[in-house]
Amino acid sequence: MKTFAHLFFMLLLFVPFTNKIQVCLADCDNLQDTCPAVQPNKQTIFINGLQCKNPSNVTAQDFKTTELSNAGSSDIFGASLKIVTASEFTGLNTLGLSIGRTDIDGNGLVNFHYHPRATEMIFVTKGVLLAGFVDTKNQFFQKYLKVGDVFVFPKALFHFCLNHGFQEATFFSVFNSQNPGFVTLSPTTFDTTLESLDKIKKRLISLSASEAHDVTGFISPELENIYS
Repeated sequence: MKTFAHLFFMLLLFVPFTNKIQVCLADCDNLQDTCPAVQPNKQTIFINGLQCKNPSNVTAQDFKTTELSNAGSSDIFGASLKIVTASEFTGLNTLGLSIGRTDIDGNGLVNFHYHPRATEMIFVTKGVLLAGFVDTKNQFFQKYLKVGDVFVFPKALFHFCLNHGFQEATFFSVFNSQNPGFVTLSPTTFDTTLESLDKIKKRLISLSASEAHDVTGFISPELENIYS
């Protein structure tokens, strides 16, 4: 009983100082140099990541991929998104990284979406983009991007990219999670006729009329002013 009372007293002393302790949560650090993934035929237990290959079977090929060499098929917004994780690029396993490629047709749009487990950093290699995100205070941040520009979408915040040039646009992404996740507004949330999609694009462009005011309180968490 005295031992329990002593521990309880020490806990009370410790509580006032807990606000000074910073905790950083992210993908777990790897415990070895590399761990190229191998897909088991039957996985009977949950693993936070993928099983590793036998180290004696690891080769340089495990750390190379051609998954981003070509664009994928476009969706109704005229955008093609590829996110490559350790499942496709085995050398990424345990490194806390994923990569991606996005191609947007002329006047196309990457619809509002977010990644629940990762921040996304993009690098533009072709075209001109209007990219932006909405934070938890309903503030709107966006910028025009050209070839060579880099932009960051913070973790779990809705963001978009609109092709604002005269040719197809392409950018590559890096995510600070092995499994970033992807959550988007369902096409059933709003009218997907060409007329309605064009209205969405025009409203996004109108918001950028004055880049001197990148932060506004114009957009609600549900993006009602864009999709209504």
